[in-house]
Amino acid sequence: MPLLDDRIAGSLIGAAVGDALGGPVEGYTPEQILERHGGRVTGIVGPWNGDAWRTARPIAPYHKGDGHVTDDTLMTHALIRVYEKVRDHLDAYAVAEHLVPELMGRAVWIPELEAEALPLQRVFLAEKWIVTRLHYGHADPREAGTGNIVNCGAAMYMAPVGLVNAAHPSAAYAEALDITGAHQSSYGREAAGVFAAAVAAACAPDATPRSVVEAALALAKDGTRDAIEAVAEVAEKHGDFETALAPLRAAVAPFDSVGPDYRAPSLDARRPSRVHAVEELPIALGMLLVGAGDYRRTVLGAVNYGRDCDSIATMAGALAGALHGESAVPPDWAERVAEASRLDLHAPSAVLAAVTREVFARDAARRRAHESAYATLTGAAG
Repeated sequence: MPLLDDRIAGSLIGAAVGDALGGPVEGYTPEQILERHGGRVTGIVGPWNGDAWRTARPIAPYHKGDGHVTDDTLMTHALIRVYEKVRDHLDAYAVAEHLVPELMGRAVWIPELEAEALPLQRVFLAEKWIVTRLHYGHADPREAGTGNIVNCGAAMYMAPVGLVNAAHPSAAYAEALDITGAHQSSYGREAAGVFAAAVAAACAPDATPRSVVEAALALAKDGTRDAIEAVAEVAEKHGDFETALAPLRAAVAPFDSVGPDYRAPSLDARRPSRVHAVEELPIALGMLLVGAGDYRRTVLGAVNYGRDCDSIATMAGALAGALHGESAVPPDWAERVAEASRLDLHAPSAVLAAVTREVFARDAARRRAHESAYATLTGAAG
């Protein structure tokens, strides 16, 4: 059975590798991916447009592919640096006080730009919203996410929250909802909470793909819960992602407001709703079931699904890695991603593992203090 540090490494490295695998085929359909690559993606591939990536639309000038991580991993690592500073549970105020400076004041290597730059220069509008609202708008951090477009921008980097609350899904859910109040609202914020809970559930000693999904369903609300339930019901009928690709898309489509063309979202896309859900989380959980928790099968299913597959594979990789530890992640993939992205993939894991132990010790002390106070209040102490 993988121990805590191994699960944390597996989850974070697994997320980064999934992100890098999904990046070059993001936005395309399974059929387009099949045609472009002469078959399904089975590992790290180059840019969709080859050497023309610098000018090719609609994603220029990003060098997606060749093992480069995307903003999903950049945001995940930025959140870990916030945990490193605070060394306790986070909330929306931690986003204002620490994450905003990380985004707009600390240059890092951006693999897709092949340059050192501020993360703010790489993230998309839904993430730039954090800086706009908190730094320039001076909004209440707990409410800053209101008005942002609704997407998976907050969910994609919530794995650290699940790991800090390992084996305690409800605590992970509550903390993620608090943190992401500064970033998202509606079903985007809900997905962040449920994803963090799923990662926490994957860290439980006896966790299985099914127990992870059940933990997610136990906490999810409204359309998010319905979408996960619909996708899971279909996923359990498949043991191979090839046959599952179309059925999973059909299962999530009624809850997805983006519509059939990922690059041309419908007019209803990204608006607050109680009946819709972000597509990425249910599909990541579905692929975890289809792949029976196996990292390679789970992540490749997420990658070949297309659409927002870098975020889907990030989430799927985090979950499979938390279930089985670092050894589940193909080492050749991890080494190539680390080298290509100029990242030490183990350093963030070591930092978060140390913080997680400190937070657990602090939580235990707080629980004991509460138990003592309660015993005194009820007359049980004497």
